[in-house]
Amino acid sequence: MSAAAPDPAPAARPRSSLRSLLRLWPYVRPVRGRLAASAVIGVVASSMGLLIPLVLKWLVDGPVGDRDPSGVWLGGGLVLLLGLAEAGLFGLRRWLVARPLAGVEAAMRADLYRRLQRLPVSFHDRWASGQLLSRATTDLMILRMFLAFPLVFLFVNGTTILLGLGILLAQSPLLTLVLLGPAVPLMILSSRFESQYALAARRAQDQAGDLATLVEESVLGIRIIKAFGRHRSQSQAFHGRARELRRTELHKARLLADLWAVIMTLPEVAIGAALVIGVLQVSDGKLSAGTLVAFLSTALALRWPVDSIGFLLAMSNEAATAADRYFEPMDTPGAEPSGGAPEDAVPPATAPLDGDPGAGLRPATRPPANTAATGSAPADGAGAGGGLRMEGVGFRYPDAPGDSPPLLTGVDLHIRAGETMALVGATGSGKTTLTALVPRLHVPTSGRITLDGADTALLPVARLRELVAVAFEEPTLFSASVRENVAMGAGPGGADEADVLRALEVAQCGFVHALPEGLETQVGEQGLSLSGGQRQRLALARAVVGRPRFLILDDPLSALDVHTEALVEAALREVLRETTALVVAHRPSTVQLADRVALLSGGRITAVGTHPELLRSSAEYRHLMSGLGPGADDGPGATAPLERSQAR
Repeated sequence: MSAAAPDPAPAARPRSSLRSLLRLWPYVRPVRGRLAASAVIGVVASSMGLLIPLVLKWLVDGPVGDRDPSGVWLGGGLVLLLGLAEAGLFGLRRWLVARPLAGVEAAMRADLYRRLQRLPVSFHDRWASGQLLSRATTDLMILRMFLAFPLVFLFVNGTTILLGLGILLAQSPLLTLVLLGPAVPLMILSSRFESQYALAARRAQDQAGDLATLVEESVLGIRIIKAFGRHRSQSQAFHGRARELRRTELHKARLLADLWAVIMTLPEVAIGAALVIGVLQVSDGKLSAGTLVAFLSTALALRWPVDSIGFLLAMSNEAATAADRYFEPMDTPGAEPSGGAPEDAVPPATAPLDGDPGAGLRPATRPPANTAATGSAPADGAGAGGGLRMEGVGFRYPDAPGDSPPLLTGVDLHIRAGETMALVGATGSGKTTLTALVPRLHVPTSGRITLDGADTALLPVARLRELVAVAFEEPTLFSASVRENVAMGAGPGGADEADVLRALEVAQCGFVHALPEGLETQVGEQGLSLSGGQRQRLALARAVVGRPRFLILDDPLSALDVHTEALVEAALREVLRETTALVVAHRPSTVQLADRVALLSGGRITAVGTHPELLRSSAEYRHLMSGLGPGADDGPGATAPLERSQAR
């Protein structure tokens, strides 16, 4: 198996952590009251801890010095009450933010999911699924933890340090200056740590996404891995990625360990120096013993707020990196608007689609066979603008090399209302890409596509996809029941039992009734519990269940045996009479479903006609339908076997 696609996001680089975290404000704003309340409660709780040294000072200089047992009991009771109050307030603070921040995480995850659903197919072609998954899970968990703890405690601990310094200055300005000695080195160290740790955190999160992609591909492709005996190479790839992540995490740990070592050592040295100087002052009578005890107790109470700087900075940097990663897909341009086209984008006046809400639900009138053959106007009077029309359609993939030619150039094709058109071309000619342009899975780089005269670029996306149903060559099923997988194609109106059963009958899905729970049977992830032909038939049932006005079928019968194929074709002909269809075909049997055939070659439609006409007039078409190579005889006699096949 090939390696996972690299993360197309910008490479890790130094950036402002504050600017990255400020982008979370729209999500935090609804819960700002609770966050502010939790911060205030945290400050009050920390203040309870700072009052304890003052009680100790009163105890040492008062009841202890006076040998007053009742005073000692009173002081001990006050210390106990302050400790209980501190613990209770911190518990209240956590309760205040737990539920709201879980809601913030859920809202961000929902927004990311909606964004991923609206981003074009080209975006998902570029991005590895594991990278997107890690953004929706691990990164959002990091952000929730940041909002719950570092965001609040950066304020709480900063305020606590300021209050503590005020108490220390009131007790002894000299000893306070001794304690502040390490402040400047700590600030310089913290600044250097932030820039280095930010790069390491981004690298680790990207590597975790790559590892998730590899694991996902290995699980989904387990049959290929086992069939080709590639478990060893996949294991080596996994361990290689895991080792890279381990090295990065150890680098992060070393950075944090170095910071913590300095942060814990310098204050300890400062407290030791303050203790020596304080003892000398007490012995000289310049400082009371109670004041020295209170000063050292306050300094020790400030140890956690000071020591936590490294921890909080690390979490804040990881959160800033997670925010950058979260907003990368959110900032990607080209997403489909939730309501479809912009409000000022109105379909042409000739378009009947939005003027008649029920038009898309009524069967289109199929033109007589002689109409398809002769190319005359359809008998229902749909006119030149009816059906599906492509005018000068061109397309090139956004990530294609700049000097490469477009995949499609000036495609002109008209499928009349109620007509079925087969699209034929060599492998790699762009047939699947051309069909993906109709429901706007890709956007044409030039030209336009109209449905009954309405430009698809101006139609609301929801309306467009109600009108157009698609069955892909590689069917994708979801971890849901057979009924849910089929009904997914019915649009917002849903499908009743009769619609589902009809679609299953058209696609010759009688096998579902033999499944353990019938239509309620869970097909499993990717539908791998079913055969390829069964998955393809269910995908076809999903495409026809909603009686779509326009139907796109990308080689829908490629995985079927000849007997099942004949049964599906017979039932599918009835469906095609009620719709306008474009069918990608590789075999003569599939071509027989169509009224006319279009040959795609060199990025253009080079020939249009009936199957017999193209057999007689197009050597390339004969090659494609016969499987003969370019050097084979392409004279009139080459059409005989195919024409006999058609007659049968």
